[in-house]
Amino acid sequence: MYLSVFDIFKIGIGPSSSHTMGPMVAAARFLDLLRASPFRAHGLRATLHGSLAFTGVGHATDRAVILGLDGVSPETYDANAAEAALARIRTENRVVPERLDPLAFDPARDLVFDYDRALPGHANGMVLSATDAQGDVILTETYYSIGGGFVRTAAELASGDPENGAGAPVPYPFRNAAEMLDMAARSGLTIAQMKRQNELTRRSPPALDDGLAAIWTAMCDCIDRGLATDGTLPGGLNIRRRAHAIHQALIAERGLNLTPPHTINDWMSVYAMAVNEENAAGGRVVTAPTNGAAGVVPATIRYWLDHVPGAQPSKVGDLLLTAAAIGSIIKRNASISGAECGCQAEVGSAAAMAAAGLAAVMGGSPGQVENAAEIALEHHLGMTCDPVKGLVQVPCIERNGLGAIKAVSAASLALRGDGDHFVPLDACIETMRQTGRDMSEKYKETALGGLAVNVPNC
Repeated sequence: MYLSVFDIFKIGIGPSSSHTMGPMVAAARFLDLLRASPFRAHGLRATLHGSLAFTGVGHATDRAVILGLDGVSPETYDANAAEAALARIRTENRVVPERLDPLAFDPARDLVFDYDRALPGHANGMVLSATDAQGDVILTETYYSIGGGFVRTAAELASGDPENGAGAPVPYPFRNAAEMLDMAARSGLTIAQMKRQNELTRRSPPALDDGLAAIWTAMCDCIDRGLATDGTLPGGLNIRRRAHAIHQALIAERGLNLTPPHTINDWMSVYAMAVNEENAAGGRVVTAPTNGAAGVVPATIRYWLDHVPGAQPSKVGDLLLTAAAIGSIIKRNASISGAECGCQAEVGSAAAMAAAGLAAVMGGSPGQVENAAEIALEHHLGMTCDPVKGLVQVPCIERNGLGAIKAVSAASLALRGDGDHFVPLDACIETMRQTGRDMSEKYKETALGGLAVNVPNC
């Protein structure tokens, strides 16, 4: 299955691609099943399992499922309309999706958090069912939110091709980094050029360029909103937004021609924190490759454009294409899901993608680009996902800032070399997969271990 740049980078809503966007997408798929069914449904039920149960409230999974069953999608989400819909549903105890009769759905009764039974396919599992007027189940489906907003049914996961996709063959179908480097050497093309040729089997050149521009615009707008917004994040931890104040201090220092040590790290961090504060508040973000890691790639691009002499905005598309190529390899051969492999799969993957993209637009060879990705991922190996109170706030927001710093450092180190290095990216990705497999479940987005149990939750 070919993963497009628009699969890796999806415009959606916070706070979580796997816990918010994924369940909303699953609900939409179930509504399509109902529309195609010969049976007339009277009501709906939803049961959340595994990580979706343990951290679902903190990740707004309940809201996402309710709104998804009412017909809301991540692409069409409007905050004011969503609040009105939630109030209506909780008052009327029914949802009214398009092209279906109103369906009984009492969130207090029909949305169940099952903390006892994990589903076998993935840590993020959910079961959606439709009932008749007597309350008997007439249609049911199991969905897994496998990270980055990707959703698969149990049958799709069991099919042997977890992406279960189709499409025209692509000219450069690399499945791993070794194949990518081999194809680059034989073709004489960069990674971005190969990825572009693959994308052009799906859409026209103007559509591709417009889509890449829309991704960067959404990322940049998210940074700007985060830098301009003050206040306290929702969820009960009373975490203050810090990006705005830090940004103002950095601007003031620049105006006074002050250059405190390591200030450039603060700029990278503040861009990333701005994105992840917006994500934590349920704002519009771009999965990169997930919401929990959404700040790393935008922060790296903004750093390059605003602070590196000679940076060319026209090359942002190449950066995104290169980053997507690396993200696709990681997703295919390991995971981008914190519930499956911990935060090494989220911020680690994002840092590898950002490092590769930055190395590419700064003139790196394919070997140097692969080396940059490997350095960034290697130094996130073993990182757990332990969100306090199940919220995508602590340690997630700061972690994105440090991920961006690592990405830039990794690209810089790789560009100092010639692309020849000891640990191949493929070996690093396989190590990440094995580490995630061996990691205790309490460190994989369940909020049952780590910081989540060692700091106050209120």
